[in-house]
Amino acid sequence: MTTKLSNIDLRMTHLKVGCQAPLFRFKSEYGKEMSLEDLKGGKVILYFYPKDLTPGCTAQACNLRDNFTILKKKGFTIIGISADDEKRHDRFAEKHDLPFALVPDVDLKIVNDYGVWGPKSFLGLKFNGIHRTTFIINEEGIIERIIEKVKTRNHTQQILES
Repeated sequence: MTTKLSNIDLRMTHLKVGCQAPLFRFKSEYGKEMSLEDLKGGKVILYFYPKDLTPGCTAQACNLRDNFTILKKKGFTIIGISADDEKRHDRFAEKHDLPFALVPDVDLKIVNDYGVWGPKSFLGLKFNGIHRTTFIINEEGIIERIIEKVKTRNHTQQILES
């Protein structure tokens, strides 16, 4: 379904639990080129967030960072995605010592493939942006859970409750 808001096309696709997770390529936290397919056999926390270096996004990233060892022991790989560029991601990761990959999606391809772009409002302003959403992907690459009401300061607990 395509709608228009302020002359911007929106692709409002919604993946469901049980769907194959759309594949994409990215650089790991170590700079290695990878694909989501390379992570089959392990679980993935794929989280979409609006913008680096903002209060809510920082709280979410730091919560995942602070619980990284626990999540890693449970077999999770963490990948964060926003529309920020690689330079901004690098500053964000360095400033907050983030031990996981942040994927730039400036052309919004991954964001649209996952259906997390759409109309938003903040302080009475209406605009299009990334809806904070987390996909838990199982070892076979299937979406196991979708968290749409993310608690930024307590996101790890939400994930582990699945």
